[in-house]
Amino acid sequence: MPEASPVKWHLAHTTWFFETFVLMPHLKDYRPFHPQYGVLFNSYYEAIGPRWPRPLRGLLSRPTVEEVYAYRKYVNEHLEYLFQPAFADVLARIADILRLGLHHEQQHQELLVTDLQHAWAANPLHPVYRPAARADELPAPPSAWVPFDGGVVSIGHDGDEFAFDNELPRHRVYLQSFRLANRLVTNEEYLRFLVEGGYDRPDLWLSDGWAVCRAQAWTAPLYWQPHEGEWFTTTLAGFRPLDRQAPVCHVSYYEADAYARWAGARLPTEAEWETAAARQPLAGHFQDSGRLRPSAAPAPDDHGPLYQLYGDVWQWTASPYIGYPGYRPATGALGEYNGKFMCNQLVLRGASCATPRSHARRTYRNFFPPEARWQFAGIRLAQEL
Repeated sequence: MPEASPVKWHLAHTTWFFETFVLMPHLKDYRPFHPQYGVLFNSYYEAIGPRWPRPLRGLLSRPTVEEVYAYRKYVNEHLEYLFQPAFADVLARIADILRLGLHHEQQHQELLVTDLQHAWAANPLHPVYRPAARADELPAPPSAWVPFDGGVVSIGHDGDEFAFDNELPRHRVYLQSFRLANRLVTNEEYLRFLVEGGYDRPDLWLSDGWAVCRAQAWTAPLYWQPHEGEWFTTTLAGFRPLDRQAPVCHVSYYEADAYARWAGARLPTEAEWETAAARQPLAGHFQDSGRLRPSAAPAPDDHGPLYQLYGDVWQWTASPYIGYPGYRPATGALGEYNGKFMCNQLVLRGASCATPRSHARRTYRNFFPPEARWQFAGIRLAQEL
């Protein structure tokens, strides 16, 4: 798939980030590990120079995995040298770049998981990355609506903790009163949509979504397969019976929107989602648990009225990915990190079972094109109150 990358490319690209933005401009006499790695492992930074085409990353038989690890070792050793007390003034100047690089690497830790699952899903041997810890299906919490009052609210990041530039500035918006489903849509609920002809009813779909659905012959979420009269799905634990109580996953924005219409609801806006999450603890099933697939089990007992706001699956919102009022991208090449993608994409909120726990926060704005399905993305419903 053009959007996915091999594991070794992620390992090399995150290394390239520190070499390009930290070592080369700030460590005197630093010599790059290899003169062509800047071309092979630049992702999308036009200001840096030419890049190997993204759809062809899977054709890179060289460098080998061993050579990529040698590259990481070389760069890490030079970073450790830079962390000596003698460079305290340099570190003070580049602290924000280092912090950005660490969070960038966490993003790629998630992409490692999602891209590996996609690469293995087409393999009839059904490779297993990590065996399932348990086979039981935990029951989903009963479905209910949770109301929220409207009015003027503030959204966006505030405080001294790290945030990407697209989470800023904090600003005010007006909301009508609304309500959110207390939990995510389950596989069993989505299966009813499928059985009742949801993929054959153009009246439920946005025009572009219907065109993509027909062109790509969608009949179910990505990785679902009928097998011996039952539905199975490909996971990082292999080919497994569909856990009907778990949140539906690997659906596009178009599918999420069509399901919401079928259910007599809609998708929440990102302002509604963030407002509802304001008093909720940041708890759920993250990459750290090692499960690497959505679970029906709720968050801990103090989860509040909404289950699974974080972890398990990212949640599609109805909000286009655009800059907040007053947003300005950074100058230079790092300004390409987020701002250049603010077109033809939708915002997702929360986190997934592939997201590192320390990478999740209430104001995080994930974004993907509406047809994307290989990410751990699911559905939470909303309605006007």
